[in-house]
Amino acid sequence: MVNFTVEEIRALMDKAANIRNMSVIAHVDHGKSTLTDSLVQRAGIISSAKAGEQRFTDTRPDEQERGVTIKSTAISLYASLTDPEDMKDIPLKVDKNDFLINLIDSPGHVDFSSEVTAALRVTDGALVVVDTVEGVCVQTETVLRQALGERIKPVVIINKVDRALLELQVSKEDLYQNFSRVIESVNVVIATYYDKVLGDVQVYPDKGTIAFGSGLHGWAFTVRQFASRYAKKFGVDKNKMMSRLWGDNFFNPKTKKWTKTAEGGGERAFNQFVLDPIFRIFGAVMNFKKDEIPKLLEKLEIKLTNEEKDLEGKQLLKAIMRKFLPAADALLEMMILHLPSPVTAQKYRMETLYEGPPDDENAIGIRDCDPKGPLMLYVSKMVPTSDKGRFYAFGRVFSGTVRSGLKVRIQGPNYTPGKKEDLFVKAVQRTILMMGRYVEPIEDVPAGNILGLVGIDQFLLKSGTLTTSETAHNLKVMKFSVSPVVQRSVEVKNANDLPKLVEGLKRLSKSDPCVLTFISDSGEHVVAGAGELHLEICLKDLEEDHAGVPLRISDPVVQYRETVGAKSSITALSKSPNKHNRLYMIAEPLAEEVCKEIEQGKIGPRDDFKARARILADEHGWDVTDARKIWCFGPDTNGANLLVDQTKAVQYLNEIKDSVVSGFQWATKEGPVAEEPMRAIRFNVMDVTLHADAIHRGGGQIIPTARRVLYAAALLAEPGLLEPVFLVEIQVPEQAMGGIYGVLTRRRGHVFEETQRPGTPLFNIKAYLPVNESFGFNADLRSNTSGQAFPQSVFDHWQLLPGGSPLDPSTMPGKIVYDMRKRKGLKPDVPGVENYYDKL
Repeated sequence: MVNFTVEEIRALMDKAANIRNMSVIAHVDHGKSTLTDSLVQRAGIISSAKAGEQRFTDTRPDEQERGVTIKSTAISLYASLTDPEDMKDIPLKVDKNDFLINLIDSPGHVDFSSEVTAALRVTDGALVVVDTVEGVCVQTETVLRQALGERIKPVVIINKVDRALLELQVSKEDLYQNFSRVIESVNVVIATYYDKVLGDVQVYPDKGTIAFGSGLHGWAFTVRQFASRYAKKFGVDKNKMMSRLWGDNFFNPKTKKWTKTAEGGGERAFNQFVLDPIFRIFGAVMNFKKDEIPKLLEKLEIKLTNEEKDLEGKQLLKAIMRKFLPAADALLEMMILHLPSPVTAQKYRMETLYEGPPDDENAIGIRDCDPKGPLMLYVSKMVPTSDKGRFYAFGRVFSGTVRSGLKVRIQGPNYTPGKKEDLFVKAVQRTILMMGRYVEPIEDVPAGNILGLVGIDQFLLKSGTLTTSETAHNLKVMKFSVSPVVQRSVEVKNANDLPKLVEGLKRLSKSDPCVLTFISDSGEHVVAGAGELHLEICLKDLEEDHAGVPLRISDPVVQYRETVGAKSSITALSKSPNKHNRLYMIAEPLAEEVCKEIEQGKIGPRDDFKARARILADEHGWDVTDARKIWCFGPDTNGANLLVDQTKAVQYLNEIKDSVVSGFQWATKEGPVAEEPMRAIRFNVMDVTLHADAIHRGGGQIIPTARRVLYAAALLAEPGLLEPVFLVEIQVPEQAMGGIYGVLTRRRGHVFEETQRPGTPLFNIKAYLPVNESFGFNADLRSNTSGQAFPQSVFDHWQLLPGGSPLDPSTMPGKIVYDMRKRKGLKPDVPGVENYYDKL
């Protein structure tokens, strides 16, 4: 029975101090959806019998079938703290003990980490789930890094403790050591991405920011809960007790004294006071000691119903542990006490969220989380509705109040203040509350809350800003940790269905934050995704839902990048078609560190040019004058190629700057070798000779000339191809390790790290694997290790394709270029430099 109404939730929305917006993040299969169930069950939405097995937040049939979360799902829950002691420990003053928890369950599979980014943007806290046995994995690190980059405060739950007790049968001390290793690895990641403004957010059991438990069995505890029990029982101070229940504190029951070492005959306090009762319950139940169980239950004050008393083994264990340590209590206590409310969080998140000046009315509205300020709402993703082809815009109100019928400015990611492009002014049809697989209508939503909007989907592609202020800048566009590097082309089996396919592709690109759909020059419809699984799910959605027609799908294709290996051997020169203007250029490689910083957004086109020049000069050894004269980044005005002005005293240079920049954007989008985007090239404009009359140096003369001279400079600078590389993390037992090396060697992969997880027979292997060789890798790996290896691949970096020049058709890169050009419908041979280059 649902124990709250929409009216109660609406009343709580006005009390921003009583709201907690949080996402559940972790590596794949560490138990996020299962844990979320215990919170959903506490709110009365599902029955306790189903909690842990139902995975309520996996709303799609394929999620239930595969047992993998694909889309992030939001749900609003109503919770109350009953203990007056707990109320005292809340850092911000709250007037009631009822809380609104907006929870987003996000996927753990690396192919869907764009969904995690979209979830993190609209939340302030994160519950990081870590598996006791597997520890911190590659994706745990990625999502933690994303969370800290968005200034989101983490709390941790170490899940699957039941496995350590039942399968590995560890001793108390081993379990304690295992926990402290996991906590240490989490804290290492947090410390690496330390942010001064956010402060130290490392997690510790004795501070109450770590819980331990089992999502499947529905129990969990924090050290604070046990400290409260013992504080009441022995009449000691709770905070003192908390600090003693973790770390090197030993209690000797004979002398009743605490020591820092075990020499006095004492046992570690955590083992003695926290783990001992749990081990006893497990021992009594799993060894069927029928006479011990009632005594234990009486001691721990647990009352079972008559039906529960008849249970045996795991079922009985589950029933007892759920009554002894209900998971929802531990999780709610952690969230409410240690995660920030929107009022607290928006103070320090404002500068990372808002693009405009930090002192205009919109920035102040966001900073104060002011429901009466100008409306600032960020839509982070689109959620398909049951009504075909329509979407709910899912987002968060950062300032102001949104209500049905309110007229708003809808600003897409390319909107610039003062201009009209990418801007619509429309009314919001309805505001709704997202409740997992259901939605509830709601009248209006004030700042600090998460919601869905109806009627906005026609004007926004994936994400954007909604505001009522005419001077508002956008909220920053999200940075994804994955990029769409795997493509497939799609065509209809029946030519009459083409319009449906075009419409379906539009809907598909709306429904997923990271998928790209475009029409290539050869007229193919291309879908690009982050990896094999991501692409498979997208194409399945396209065929079954968005387009609804049978499709033919090509083999997967990888995107490459064109680059150069050295400085141009001579200065390239091109003349304009009317022979009156000349452009002289040189191409040279751009350092990998600079490219990475551009791609991560640390160096960008919107930075102050003097500050940017300082970074390039101090950290990357650039000449300051060059660094100040960067004309633009490309392709798409933010890629990792630079156009630098090195000319000296040229007349009319500023008049042709825009035309040269347009030519540069065009050239870097499709390079000379195979019409793939360029990366890591710095072009220097050396000299320009222009006609005195403005009519002879217009865009029509300059743009194609600029493109030709850029191509010539690149072809004179040892052109090369960059291929995308996956970082693969494989978990495998020792006896199956041999098979892995064989598979990786066949696929041009190489292992660079292998470590054994202490206390388990598992090895963690990290390797680099070219994306082009990764198709069918999972199946190949499983068949060679008889299903014991679990790989997880995430795009890591670009590397030069080895094997010679891409201009020579006999080499491997040459063959790849030949196939690519054939597929794109170009002439098979790469045009020589003489086609672009005018002899001096």
